[in-house]
Amino acid sequence: MTERLAPVLRTTDADAAATWYARLGFLRQWEHRFAPDLPLYVSIVRGGVEIHLSEHTGDARPGTLLYLYVDDIDAAAAACGVGTVGQKDWGREFEVVDPDGNRLRIGAAR
Repeated sequence: MTERLAPVLRTTDADAAATWYARLGFLRQWEHRFAPDLPLYVSIVRGGVEIHLSEHTGDARPGTLLYLYVDDIDAAAAACGVGTVGQKDWGREFEVVDPDGNRLRIGAAR
């Protein structure tokens, strides 16, 4: 049995959010909308990481925190416009906030 996890993030504009996450190398995998005037639901992927972006108000709470491990934290920081990567006891990391207030903490892969 294959098991995967795809966290859902609340967004007010899934297209804008997908564009923002593209800076980190996420690609749009698929999207769904029940009708042209209804909320959009988008799946984005980066390697083995999948995130769902939902305009549906009941799907997720704004301000969610995700932790993403990357192989090249300096390249990720540069892509996000972050000048300094912090050093913690557990490794290097930084945090950015997407246009909807969801937090993405990015750490060096161990």
